[in-house]
Amino acid sequence: MAAYLVANVDVLDPEEYKTYVAKVPPTIAKFGGKYLARGGKAIHLEGTEKPHRMVILEFADLDTAKRWYDSSEYQEILPIRLRASRSHAVLIDGA
Repeated sequence: MAAYLVANVDVLDPEEYKTYVAKVPPTIAKFGGKYLARGGKAIHLEGTEKPHRMVILEFADLDTAKRWYDSSEYQEILPIRLRASRSHAVLIDGA
C-alpha cells in the first residue's frame, strides 16, 4: 500500500533552502519515491495552521518512506532544511 509524506514548510532562508531543494530529489528517487506536489498554490480551507510550501511525496509503502527519511543520504542534508525553514511533516499510510 502506498505511503505519503506530507509537509508544510515555512521557508525562512530561501538561499539556504535552495541548497536543500537541489540535493533532496536523488535521495527520494533512490527509494522509489516521487513528488506529487511541491510548493504549488495552496488554498487554506480549515484550521489555524496556514499552508506555506506544501510538499507531498509518494513511496511504495510506509517502511520504504521511513527508510528514506532515516537513510544516511537524507540525514546528511536534513540539517539544511531544519536551519532554513520551520516545518511540520508526517508519514501517512495510503488508503
